[in-house]
Amino acid sequence: MRCVVIGGGAAGFFGAISCAVNHPHTQVILLEAGRNPLTKVSISGGGRCNVTHHCFEAAQLIQFYPRGGKALRSCFTRFQPKDTVAWFAAHGVKLKTEADGRMFPVTDDSQTIVDCLIEAAREAEVIVRTGTPVKAIRREEGYFEVGLKTDQEIPCDRLLIATGSNPLGYRWAKELGHTIEPPVPSLFTFNIPDPRLKDLAGISVENVHLKLLETGKEKFEQQGPLLITHWGLSGPAVLKLSAWGARVLHDHRYKLSLMINWLPEYNSETLRQALLKVKSSEPKRKVFSYCPFNLPKRFWQRLVSFCEINSEVPWAELSKKGLNLLVQELTQGVYKIEGKGVFKEEFVTCGGVSLKEVDFKTMESKVCKGLYFAGEVLDIDGVTGGFNFQSAWTTAWLAGQAMGVK
Repeated sequence: MRCVVIGGGAAGFFGAISCAVNHPHTQVILLEAGRNPLTKVSISGGGRCNVTHHCFEAAQLIQFYPRGGKALRSCFTRFQPKDTVAWFAAHGVKLKTEADGRMFPVTDDSQTIVDCLIEAAREAEVIVRTGTPVKAIRREEGYFEVGLKTDQEIPCDRLLIATGSNPLGYRWAKELGHTIEPPVPSLFTFNIPDPRLKDLAGISVENVHLKLLETGKEKFEQQGPLLITHWGLSGPAVLKLSAWGARVLHDHRYKLSLMINWLPEYNSETLRQALLKVKSSEPKRKVFSYCPFNLPKRFWQRLVSFCEINSEVPWAELSKKGLNLLVQELTQGVYKIEGKGVFKEEFVTCGGVSLKEVDFKTMESKVCKGLYFAGEVLDIDGVTGGFNFQSAWTTAWLAGQAMGVK
């Protein structure tokens, strides 16, 4: 029996290894178009490779997937981050957990992961062919013909497409009968040219509440840390919101209004009461220089100026209009998103092969027998923190287990 894996990324290698180890009598051939495999692995996590996340409960883990979480739940009961950690440990690579739950190799070098996967493939006798672009895939009676650009054809009994967000993977899946959810960017920063943010790059706020406006019935909200940048806003809260709102933002050409509550522990009424209390308890202190909340000083002063409150005005003399404007800006400030930025060098997309057409027990296609999928070619995406790699390891492991079974 012969299995062909198309794609030399994390999912392709892991699927090929899983198949070859569990079905030693099956010939496994991995085809990678580029000269160097695992390029995304090598640049991920700033060159350290965020292998997975320290979250060992399937029900909790699926909360980090804007798309695909429901389908992955049963998968994570079979192969989850704990299994990923154990697999790499068994292959001589120890992982460490950082304060935010992200897990990296103790070497802090992604090359450790690249070398580990290449060595594991070699030991499992996977035939790895780099610089081997696939031109076409034909479904024949009971088998596949994988046509290479060299005009060579490789027949195989089972085929795993693990091409990430490469458009060719989507094209082949479509030609073999699959529906493709249109790929759009996920995990990006917001371009917001706004005087309230100008020259405040580098300032971060520990906890804010974000809400996209004008999105119809669907609500898109996130809470968490936020970072002001030269071009607008970034940080975990923004990245999560960009992931969950990826499609609606794309449909609006990345031009939507964003409401920010800079003090999510308050609503407009409770904040008004808190400010009135400050007026009576700190009457002589200046509004401009005394911020009663856990907000960066420069940011507070910018908002006070934006509300046209004179820098010399003491709290006791803060007008009703000034107080109302402060409440509005702190709990319901509206900012115009004018575009998107790129989050580091890691490009994540949502979209891909429709999940309804895949059996998540085996990762086999429901519409084309013998065809399997793993990784980002599927309409699955996670937020930043090792979740995209984990879905790649899991789906690839399941596909590899199933592919070699006659």
